[in-house]
Amino acid sequence: MSSHHVEIGGALTLDEASAALKVGREALAAMPAGDAVFDLGQVSVVDSAALAIVFAWLRDARAAQRKLSFVRLPQQLLSLAAVYGVSELLPQA
Repeated sequence: MSSHHVEIGGALTLDEASAALKVGREALAAMPAGDAVFDLGQVSVVDSAALAIVFAWLRDARAAQRKLSFVRLPQQLLSLAAVYGVSELLPQA
């Protein structure tokens, strides 16, 4: 199966969580079958809600029997994942 690339930008914060979840879910739903890669290089700011958003996208992909991975994760997000001990749960392409 091929891999589909989606750029995600803007804020992954508590205030923007609903909108960010929607963007990722719509992107997954619009893709033809295959694996997905979300490029987070254009994400401007994150807070701890970013982890919940990313994990919700992963659950959605798994429910659709798809593999989702990430590229260009913001350093802030990687730092939060390390603090919470979930770094190994973030699949990177």
